[in-house]
Amino acid sequence: MLFSVSESVKTIKPYEAGKPLSEVEREYGITNAVKLASNENPFGCSPKVGQAVLASLSGMNRYPEPVPFTLCQKLAEKYHVRMDNLVIGNGSDDIIALLAHGFLDPGQEAVMPLPSFLMYEISVKTAKGVPVMVPLKDFTTNLDGLVKAVTPKTKLVFVTNPFNPTGAAITRDEFLWFADQLPDNVLIVVDEAYIEFSRHDSVYQSLDEPLTDPRIVTLRTFSKAYGLAGFRIGYGVMDKSVAEILNRIRQPFNVNTLAQVAAQAALEDTDFLEKTIAGTHRGIDFLTLKLAEQGFEVLPTQANFLMVDVKTNSRDICEKLLRKGVVVRSLASYGYDNFLRINAGTDLENQKCMDALISVSGK
Repeated sequence: MLFSVSESVKTIKPYEAGKPLSEVEREYGITNAVKLASNENPFGCSPKVGQAVLASLSGMNRYPEPVPFTLCQKLAEKYHVRMDNLVIGNGSDDIIALLAHGFLDPGQEAVMPLPSFLMYEISVKTAKGVPVMVPLKDFTTNLDGLVKAVTPKTKLVFVTNPFNPTGAAITRDEFLWFADQLPDNVLIVVDEAYIEFSRHDSVYQSLDEPLTDPRIVTLRTFSKAYGLAGFRIGYGVMDKSVAEILNRIRQPFNVNTLAQVAAQAALEDTDFLEKTIAGTHRGIDFLTLKLAEQGFEVLPTQANFLMVDVKTNSRDICEKLLRKGVVVRSLASYGYDNFLRINAGTDLENQKCMDALISVSGK
């Protein structure tokens, strides 16, 4: 290559998204495949979303609102914050990138669990920062290890709650202890992409008492519980001074009009959200029970997915499942060679997954 490439970018491992169903069916010559690999919402999205999107199509010759007023107003009301405490992004990973570029100078550090969402590392490196990785402890976030990894160069600390891919959660008491150990000048980024699926009251939810700590930046998404993954829209709740920086550097039209109106409609349909959560819990309970009956070890989860030890090479199991029309995620790339991650699907999808897994594993 004739052009000089940033040294930090050279070290980035590309993000590997899960294969879409159309690609799987085309590649393997199958039909009616089920995808339980990307933690998506198998129940779709609220019918109100489609209605809102169709009603907005006639205005697509105009630019979207730079700040979606009605959506921000509804989020502010929901969480009892001000509109200037909100940042809307093209998915929550957009906001992750804004945080890295807004608060890291070259050589400064961001501490994060290992493994974790790859966009933390990618965003930090593209901002010329240094990602500092802290391995998990017994499949949970090593909060003590994160604290010990903080140096005078640390500007950001990322935690994911519930954690992907293990499904483990941080309790309120654990988080408060953790936050109390960190310096006042370090932003604590709490990624709560799966928080709506949490079942236990002890699990820390940063928006139960928002903005009591100006260091805490909450990230949430419409991709999971609300079923809007294809629209790409997420949001952050944070101190006004932090939001001002992110809004200063974000692209002026970073969220398209259809995504804005889809999120607004989804937020209003609480009945659909409740049905989604109930269906997800039913699926997790079914999979947990059936996997345990087959002798597989399943980790406890507070998310819409679970992590299971299949006692053999998970890449091989994934390949065999693909040929039977079931797409799940091998966690070998995370360093867990014998583990799969399976998200809850519909009742029929969950049964098909179990039938296929029993077949290929010789159970």
